[in-house]
Amino acid sequence: MAIPGYRDEPSPDRDPSAPVDVAEAEDFLRMCYAENPRFGDLGPRLDEVRAQIDATGTYTHSTEELTYGAKVAWRNASRCIGRLYWRSLVVLDERKARGADEIFTRMVRHLNLAGGTGRADRAAGAIRPVITVFAPAEPGRPHPRVWNEQLIRYAGYRTPAGEVVGDPRYVDFTRAVQDLGWKGAGGAFDVLPLVIQTPQDGVRLFDLPADAVLEVPLEHPEYDWFAGLDLRWHAVPAIANMRLSIGGVDYPLAPFNGWYMGTEIGARNLADPDRYDLVPVVARAMELDTSRASTLWRDRALVELNRAVLWSFERAGVRISDHHTESDRFVTHLGNERRAGREVPADWTWIVPPISGGATRVFHRYYHEADQRPNFYLDSAARDLGRYGHLGPSPRHAAPEDTPEGAPVAGERAPVAGESAGHTAAPASRAVPGARTPLPAGGAPRQSAPVIRPACPVAH
Repeated sequence: MAIPGYRDEPSPDRDPSAPVDVAEAEDFLRMCYAENPRFGDLGPRLDEVRAQIDATGTYTHSTEELTYGAKVAWRNASRCIGRLYWRSLVVLDERKARGADEIFTRMVRHLNLAGGTGRADRAAGAIRPVITVFAPAEPGRPHPRVWNEQLIRYAGYRTPAGEVVGDPRYVDFTRAVQDLGWKGAGGAFDVLPLVIQTPQDGVRLFDLPADAVLEVPLEHPEYDWFAGLDLRWHAVPAIANMRLSIGGVDYPLAPFNGWYMGTEIGARNLADPDRYDLVPVVARAMELDTSRASTLWRDRALVELNRAVLWSFERAGVRISDHHTESDRFVTHLGNERRAGREVPADWTWIVPPISGGATRVFHRYYHEADQRPNFYLDSAARDLGRYGHLGPSPRHAAPEDTPEGAPVAGERAPVAGESAGHTAAPASRAVPGARTPLPAGGAPRQSAPVIRPACPVAH
């Protein structure tokens, strides 16, 4: 039987006009109150929720229910290897925030709290897992949303020659925000603006302040030339476009973060051929024999790229985890949940690390495949907006196929003096006149097999 949310079986999109499923609401409340006896008597609460759904088509979670539901959604996130710390999730209840400016302010607060930036009580880099939950969806009514896949991502610019500077995954999204008035600097690590859409404000763009974007410059413990590649990566992986579902109530805007597992950066973001494609660059700089695959030049270069990521984050004091340590922690989580009488849903294709998988404890195992709720879901419209900046891929842009990046592990470094987050001199926010629905992105004709060229002195 195909399980929604696993591999090629997508989760069904929500019906925005449908009322809350009473049975799902009751199942959540029974679980929630059974695991938290301090919440009190379940009977009166069930009667109250049934009456609310009957009258309005939905119901309102208490702060305690919302907080625990968000934590359990992380516990049930089958693609996340870092669930050992699900109870430590910081839940920010921002259901009353409505306008775009207010939502943006709360998102900046989220990044500062998650990264420890701009706070006197914590060191920058002491990353903690955080989720900010905004207003729930109500049957038949529009709701606020953020187009971006993550709160922090880098722009991708296609040159007239068909090359790409920056992140090729976001070439279409970058063109879309440029069409809406954003002006990037044209570098390899320009932070994209947040695109916030609300019923009352329409579509507005917001540049993140520099102190909200914690970044780590990447160097290597042995190769001095690596610093010359001028690479960096942001410290807080905050997913922004997934729908949080708790007891039948959907929260379309609930950005959440953990901390990075090194392979997400070193073996995917910087290494994938349809991303920054740095493995050949590193291999040439190492003077490896790339004449045939059997020299394992790709493997050797990939390991050194991942060493550079881990070493740089650790030296900067930014929380990160290696794939061996995180695999051991996940096995510990399996044992904890088994003793609690719970099954752990897990997607093997995401839990096993993208390098040295067979050398980790999560490899030689079978996992429980189930769609357990509460949980997070990626709807098709949110996916397309996050990838393309409009609904559906544009035939005018070259867009590589989606490749799983690996769900962020639950959580960072001290800011580097003089560091730039790639922000332009544009205003902090810009209203887009008349843009109350996703707009199509314009751009150059479709190009095949683009050349990926980060800003580095090593020729590709």
